[in-house]
Amino acid sequence: MHFIDQVQISVAAGGGGNGCVSFLRERFRPKGGPDGGDGGRGGSIILKGQEGLNTLVEFHFRNQFRARRGEHGRGKTQHGKSGKDSVIPVPVGTVVEDSEAGQILGEILANGQSLLVAAGGRGGRGNAHFVSSTNQAPRRADTGQPGEGRRLRLTLKLLADIGLVGFPNAGKSSLLAKISAARPKIAPYPFTTLTPVLGYVRVGELESFIMADIPGLIEGAHRGTGLGIQFLKHLERTRLLVHILDLSEPEGTNPGQRYEQLNQELGLYHPGLLAKPQLVAGNKIDLLPDQAVIERWVKFFQARSVPFFPISALTGAGTKELIGHLWKALKSEPGG
Repeated sequence: MHFIDQVQISVAAGGGGNGCVSFLRERFRPKGGPDGGDGGRGGSIILKGQEGLNTLVEFHFRNQFRARRGEHGRGKTQHGKSGKDSVIPVPVGTVVEDSEAGQILGEILANGQSLLVAAGGRGGRGNAHFVSSTNQAPRRADTGQPGEGRRLRLTLKLLADIGLVGFPNAGKSSLLAKISAARPKIAPYPFTTLTPVLGYVRVGELESFIMADIPGLIEGAHRGTGLGIQFLKHLERTRLLVHILDLSEPEGTNPGQRYEQLNQELGLYHPGLLAKPQLVAGNKIDLLPDQAVIERWVKFFQARSVPFFPISALTGAGTKELIGHLWKALKSEPGG
């Protein structure tokens, strides 16, 4: 399934039914009074969070939604039936914006959470409402009000406990595939991961956390260079960031500088990302010539008070210790 994380849709709520002008006509009541019923309310458009959805791709094929209008009122004080609401399922993590007004209407952050995005029009009053001492036979009724119409921009921001960040080919996808049931595409060339991938990482019998593999970043990502800003937004809702660094890169490529570059891109996109807890996983230790390289980077990150874990996403070395630390870190966070 294709991953689409931003779409435009049009929604139109139903109009209210008209009120009725009617007078009671019965054999033994020749002067029966007004008995026009009210029109029904129009159906509203409601977005509802649904677990299991992780893309907005369905809106690529259908982007216009209408709710039914209310029925008109009838005689004998019969009120029109209200139009049925149109409930549209969306992924949890969807931000809803009125694209014309530039106003955020709300965010869907939980399964079953509902957001009214277009209210149905109110039904018109029948002439039975307008009886007075000076007007015993009113020939007046209200017309139903039109329903709201909007042009919406839906943006999906993944909800994950942990976000994996790193340059292309650092091994993020390989790590996620090793420690979870996720099966991201893996190959030895840049930008293999073209869409964010979520994986459930088991810690115990009943305990797990969600990890997101964010496509590789490059310098200028905050401006949209490479895959850039298209995916940086998915990091905003993670609770903890894991930098994946390739320790086996050739001479002249410094993992420490890579770490600083990554943080620079994160901060330029959104300073709040740098306030999130971070740790570093030094990957591909199975390709290192000796232990001295690992010891060098352990000291480097210790001096910066950044937790550092040497791992191999290929063999699984060090991943158990990494998972244990991540779980403890998440439990110590507010809401953990």
